[in-house]
Amino acid sequence: MSLDAEDSLVSWEEIRDVELVVRRRMQELASGIHPSLVHGPGHDLAGLRDWQPGDRPSAIDWAQSTITNFSPLMTREFDQESSTSVIVAADISESTRCGAGGGSIAKVIARTVATFAMAAAFFQDRAGLVTFDRGVRRIAVRPQAGRNHAIHCVDVYQDQLRRKNGTGSAPQASFAGLLRKRSLVPVVSDFLFEDPDVFLAELADMNSAHDVFIVLIDSAFAFELPALSAGWVEAADVETGRTRMLAAHDLRQLARRAGEWQDAVEHQARDRGLDVLRLGGAGRHFHDTVVTFLLDRKQMKRR
Repeated sequence: MSLDAEDSLVSWEEIRDVELVVRRRMQELASGIHPSLVHGPGHDLAGLRDWQPGDRPSAIDWAQSTITNFSPLMTREFDQESSTSVIVAADISESTRCGAGGGSIAKVIARTVATFAMAAAFFQDRAGLVTFDRGVRRIAVRPQAGRNHAIHCVDVYQDQLRRKNGTGSAPQASFAGLLRKRSLVPVVSDFLFEDPDVFLAELADMNSAHDVFIVLIDSAFAFELPALSAGWVEAADVETGRTRMLAAHDLRQLARRAGEWQDAVEHQARDRGLDVLRLGGAGRHFHDTVVTFLLDRKQMKRR
């Protein structure tokens, strides 16, 4: 499966579905006595940073910029009162492009990014995007609030899948230093790469400073291949580039083995103190599952 320039992993219909789910859940929460999940209008100055493309001109600190001779321009960052930053860490590894029957793992990841970002926008939280593969992590979209910004996060994720070399901040080898403020960090991945325990150890370490949890994409569907008449098939590992010959029987076992691999990853994550949300590739309640999990997480942290 290849991702072409005209491909869109998330449709406008799905974006509207997310909005309907969030509105319905907000109406449910509005009944009875409960702490509000919607924040007040106050904003506090959080600090200064270098200007980035997309920053509003009104946020530029011209007085401070004169000190740097306008190279670079300095931008003021503000925190909304009691707001949360939801930084979605989304996998762009080669394995996410895999999929049988016209679907792909990346499509499920993109739907998940859209759901988290749109839900954050409705609850007046700031949404951002970090992308990663086996060796590189980078800030793709800095956190901001708003529906249009949430859609921008989805567009950037799709763009990075096509480009493969990504845009945004300079790439780093670890998440350390990427996130300056305590954030809610759903890490969305199929975890179909070598030695996932090393990556889980990195996430567990980050969990000491942030609220990190795993969104594990059930990926068995991507390996349910059609029956082949050939007795032997040459297969290539998209992550490592290694090739090997597989018997037709082994090929039919790929979906089961992918599921067993992910079961082991889930156990390893929980052993390291990381919560896991397991998501399938389809289903009417996909968005509702994600939104409900996020709301439960937010309410738990406010107690």
